[in-house]
Parts: sequence; structure tokens; C-alpha cells
Amino acid sequence: METPRPGSDRQLKIIETYLMNMPSLSTTAKKVIAVCNSPSSSANDINRIISLDPVLTGNVLKLINSAYYSMRDHVTSLTKAIVMLGLNTIKNLALSTAVLGTLNKNKKSPTMDDFWSHSIITGITAKHIAAITGVPLIEREVYFVSGLLHDLGKIPLIQCFPKGYATVIESSLRKQISMNRSEKIIFGINHSMTGKMIAKKWSLRGPVYEVICYHHDPDASDPAHLKIVRIIALANLFSSMIYKDYLGAAIPRNVFLNDLLTKVAIEWRTLAEEKDAILEEIDKAKVFLQIT
Repeated sequence: METPRPGSDRQLKIIETYLMNMPSLSTTAKKVIAVCNSPSSSANDINRIISLDPVLTGNVLKLINSAYYSMRDHVTSLTKAIVMLGLNTIKNLALSTAVLGTLNKNKKSPTMDDFWSHSIITGITAKHIAAITGVPLIEREVYFVSGLLHDLGKIPLIQCFPKGYATVIESSLRKQISMNRSEKIIFGINHSMTGKMIAKKWSLRGPVYEVICYHHDPDASDPAHLKIVRIIALANLFSSMIYKDYLGAAIPRNVFLNDLLTKVAIEWRTLAEEKDAILEEIDKAKVFLQIT
């Protein structure tokens, strides 16, 4: 598709049309999200909903038995999985499975490959930062899932304007500005804005919604989720530095990085020491992209 002139009304119309035509989540996926949005949901609630969908059940069990979790015994039932991994982990697994299963990940391109690499590394890094900063074990999976999904808003921009997005990347690196800012200059809209549209379309709420919308401006997020948004923002920058995927792009400015380090209460040296451990987890985490 040819890219219209920067910031044109035609570009915005193309993106709006793409978003309107994005598939809706399945009925089961909507129920999963509703349960995940409810803090009072029980193990029986999530077990009952997932069990009604054989495909979702199979995908969740595939993730549980993958190298990413390194379970000692093969898990064959959701009930056992909830006991072994905890309700929060299963809820977030179901959420990521429902969302990723809706996306068309078969549209291969170097840019999309880099997009998914960046997303995985951000999720892994966020989970490591959560551990370092004392987030309880049962809460860490939402950091991975939020990191994995934080850049959903880039998908419409990449797929509508593949050539134009190459210009976005080049401009971001050359000018040392964020991808968000570069997108706004070139398209008149950025991935935080398109991400919010997708999140609303799919009724995503809570920390995942806040991360998608505000990882480039954490202080604008809901105070209840400020910690996770800041950690994903930091993980996003770190991902760009340790892996040349060019989709986390340039560090917007050092003051932003330093501000995040201070507010998250972690030293750069401590985070840098996690690099090898993070890179070792990449192949294991790619199982999330094999969900169909």
C-alpha cells in the first residue's frame, strides 16, 4: 500500500478502517477478559470458562507445559495448573492466549518479526524488573503479559503503511526521538493512540490497558497502575538497548530513562546484569507466538 503524504486525512481514514475491520474477540475470549477484569473472580470461574473452549484449553496447557515454565511434571488439567501456578498466572495466560489468538501473526515481514522480538524481550525484562523490585511472585505474570502486549497499537501502522513505517524507524534513530513522536509526525497518529482504540474495542482494562495507552507517558496513567506502567516503560527502553530490533527505537532522552530508574528504584548496573538471563529466555518465550 502506498503511503499518502505525512499526517494526511487519508492516512487517518486508512487506519480507522483497519481498526474497524480488526476481528472482534471470540465469545470465549470476551468471557476470559471479563473474568480477568474482575478481582473477585475465582479459580472455578476461570476454570469453567476456559474448559468450555477446547482450543483455548489446549493452548493454555501448551504454554504451561512449554520450556518457558519448565514444569517438572506434565500438566494435563486446568485444575492442576491452577494449583501449581496460581490463579493469577492462569488468568494472565488465558488473557494473552485470547488476545494473541485473535491477531494474524502469519503476516511475515522483517518489521513484524522485529516487532514480536521487541515485544517478547520487553515482557521478559518487565518480569525481571518486577522480581528485582520486590513484586510478589504471584503478581509477576501480568508484567510479562503487559510487556508482551504493550505495543499492540503498532500493528495497524506497520500493516497499513509498511514503507512509511520504515521511514518512522529511520527518523526515530536519526533524530533520537521516540517511536511515538516519530509516528505522530509522519502519520498524524501514534501507537499509543491506536493501542487505546484496540484496547477499548476488545474491552481490555486494568494494568494491560494502562500499559498499552501510557507506556510512553507513565505519569498520565491511573495511579493504581502507575508502578507497572513505569516498569514496562523502563523494560521497553532496555529492550531497545540490548537487542537491535529497531522497534523499541532510540532512547527519547536520557532524562526519561534516569527518571524511570529513580521512580522504579533500580540501578542501571543492576538491570544491565540481567541482560544474559533475559536473552536466554527469549527462545522459551517464543512459544507465546505459536498460539493460533
